[in-house]
Amino acid sequence: MYNLELTINKLAGYNVRAMRVLIYGGGSVGLGIASCLLKCGVDVDIIARDYTVRCLRSEGLSRIGIFGDYYAGPESFGSYCLLSEIEGRKYDYILVCTKSFDSQAAAQELSQRKLLFHRNTKIVLFQNGWGNAEIFASFFDTVRIYNARVITGFHRPKPNEVTITVHADSIHIGSLFGNELSSVESLCDSIANGDIPCEITADIEKDLWAKMLYNCALNPLGAIVDVPYGALAENEFTRSLMNAVVREAFSVMTEAGYSTHWQSAADFLKAFYDKLVPDTAEHKSSTLQDILAGKRTEIDALNGAVIKLAGKYQMAVPYNNAIYSIIKFLEIKQSA
Repeated sequence: MYNLELTINKLAGYNVRAMRVLIYGGGSVGLGIASCLLKCGVDVDIIARDYTVRCLRSEGLSRIGIFGDYYAGPESFGSYCLLSEIEGRKYDYILVCTKSFDSQAAAQELSQRKLLFHRNTKIVLFQNGWGNAEIFASFFDTVRIYNARVITGFHRPKPNEVTITVHADSIHIGSLFGNELSSVESLCDSIANGDIPCEITADIEKDLWAKMLYNCALNPLGAIVDVPYGALAENEFTRSLMNAVVREAFSVMTEAGYSTHWQSAADFLKAFYDKLVPDTAEHKSSTLQDILAGKRTEIDALNGAVIKLAGKYQMAVPYNNAIYSIIKFLEIKQSA
């Protein structure tokens, strides 16, 4: 493990620089991953909004929840509002933890800060939805770009505090572009040593589409009817809607040449109701949290991405269209 090797080298008197990671996006996911890295000695800097940065600088970072409590004092990491505030530092990994609708702006801003990168710097996208890697590939060589699949529930009750509420499976990190995986192994080890299971995978496309099917069914519908995921699965009417959303999305995925871990929508739905929903039954939709806060949701990278892909193949997806339209209405209504 990376952290063990680092400790041995330090004890032996070698001058070893700690792994250096930039967390771009100090929301709940960004702070949750940062807590893991800090716990095992990684050199971490965080880019976040002004109020979050002020809280991190004055109070440090706290993590509570199912993986135990951890606290990092404000002196143990860097926190900044702007990339321009960072001078003379190059990172081994840049973890993009923004909402999917910020991918374009994030990729553009990072591409203009070349001094943050050395030759082997990797960008890892800890984001929901489909299409984020494609956006980053328009700004960076694909050899730098990796994706993370996260199905752990993070909640941020305070700007500098994250609660881990549910966990369905290990974080998976891999490449949609066929990149070698050994270069992200030390990152996975560090996250895992910091308490959240994490591993490399050669099947990240399948993982991301599995999460797409899961999110497209649960996330928007949970926001519309304001119940946790388990309640959606227990009701025959919401269950029928989710079945239809999944069948449409699975057909579009297959037509577009992508795949997941199940051969059919029926196979996925069995695992969905038997395993995936029960593991996250108490979780409430992040889309609901965004709507209640008057914020933009990630619906464009979820059901919206299915609709966009369906359009390329002239496929009808009426259930996804209906769900998408209702969320768009709620976005506008809540922010008005």
